[in-house]
Amino acid sequence: MASSPWATPPPSTNKFSLPEMTMIPSRTLALTEKLISLSSVTPDDRGCQQHLISLLEPLGFVCETIESNGVTNLWARKGTAAPLLVFAGHTDVVPTGPVEQWRSEPFNPTHRDGKLYGRGAADMKTSIAGMVVACEEFIGAHPEHRGSIGFLITSDEEGPATDGTVIVCNMLKERGEVLDYCIVGEPTSDETLGDMIKNGRRGSLSGKLTIQGVQGHIAYPQLARNPIHLAAPALAELVAERWDEGNEYYLPTSWQMSNINAGTGANNVIPGQMVIDFNFRFSTASTHEELKRRVHAILDKHGLHYDLKWALSGLPFLTPRGTLSDALSAAIRSETGVETELSTTGGTSDGRFIAQICPQVIEFGPPNASIHKIDEHIELRFVDPLKNIYRRTLENLLA
Repeated sequence: MASSPWATPPPSTNKFSLPEMTMIPSRTLALTEKLISLSSVTPDDRGCQQHLISLLEPLGFVCETIESNGVTNLWARKGTAAPLLVFAGHTDVVPTGPVEQWRSEPFNPTHRDGKLYGRGAADMKTSIAGMVVACEEFIGAHPEHRGSIGFLITSDEEGPATDGTVIVCNMLKERGEVLDYCIVGEPTSDETLGDMIKNGRRGSLSGKLTIQGVQGHIAYPQLARNPIHLAAPALAELVAERWDEGNEYYLPTSWQMSNINAGTGANNVIPGQMVIDFNFRFSTASTHEELKRRVHAILDKHGLHYDLKWALSGLPFLTPRGTLSDALSAAIRSETGVETELSTTGGTSDGRFIAQICPQVIEFGPPNASIHKIDEHIELRFVDPLKNIYRRTLENLLA
């Protein structure tokens, strides 16, 4: 491959010591800073995707903008042949929080102590910049590469996620477009770049449980029915229930209560009802239908008069070890000397939608310790190695 004008030094073999950046100008860093400067608080894209289009179209990508209820989505594809490797991500960021608590302006990219500060630096504008520049370098070195490359970018990942990636995935499914591999640029690394990638995520199933009782004077319990007392045995059983054993990639499914509300505020009134919010984070060892059935069975066994409203916000997905994880792991090893770990920890991501139309979905990006925080940042020494890992993965799969 021809030498890149933004090349980094040879990789270090020390897991916790990547090379410091050279003085050679970094196109990845410049693009990251440009994206950070666009204050794209969800769901406002603020022109990020249009700027990406201006970079992708000259490389041969056919770009489509898909608008939905104020959300901007981008589908870009270069080539028509298989296999298709898609880079996915989001241009929207979470709100800054109190601006006065930031040491520098959140949307003014700032270098300090070897770090780049700004909202979106880690989640996930550096990843998007790295993906685009990786494609520039790869296509420049391999203009006749095999297969196709795609980009799926949304401005609705940090929000409700109802008009973003899921809309594009449904469109692609209706068209019959087949995705073979997808890398989602979520910040997955832990202590150093590349030490962890996500090959799946747990599903999220929430419930709002209302237990009905009969309100009354606390001195006359025989004339009332206390929903707290009635629910207690069932709640204890739900807490103790072993929902599944997990599997090679997942811990056992977890059921947790997040809120319990009952009472009038007076200490002499038995409440008439109690409301409980709970959530399952569940693995591929269980289905949401089975979890619902088992909860209802426990509640019914205890003879409760209740109402239960369910909300499924994400299905679990899993990509077992295979072509994509091997290609990405090899790229990380070549660039950094790090042996990566496959993990399914953390919250939900747009990977749950992409996995419905793509058999191999892996998430990989920079360290995540500062995401969503005041003074979000990324270490400058990780910027170009991240881009190089994306480029090396392209080479492993499509060169």
